[in-house]
Amino acid sequence: MYDLPMRPFKHPPVSEFVLERLLYALSDPVRLEIVRHLDELGEASCGELDGGRPKSTMSHHFRILRDVGLVHTQTIGTTHMNSLRKDDMNSRFPGLLDAILVQKE
Repeated sequence: MYDLPMRPFKHPPVSEFVLERLLYALSDPVRLEIVRHLDELGEASCGELDGGRPKSTMSHHFRILRDVGLVHTQTIGTTHMNSLRKDDMNSRFPGLLDAILVQKE
């Protein structure tokens, strides 16, 4: 058997970012935690961000984050590396992501 190349992930253009979908995506504590970690780390693999959760659950969360434009995922070998599309978010919704990411002590 041979390995088939993985299909590239789809990422929406900035013009298709929708505020309501973004806020919905961030209303889930797991997804908000992923976004906060990516903001701190810059880039991380899915495994680094799973917090011990099942792979299928995390795939669902990453798909939602990609679909709204928050996360960019690229495949490097067999690893999916994720980064926050902070510049794209700031160009569409200036200051919103920074306001959301502020953690109260």
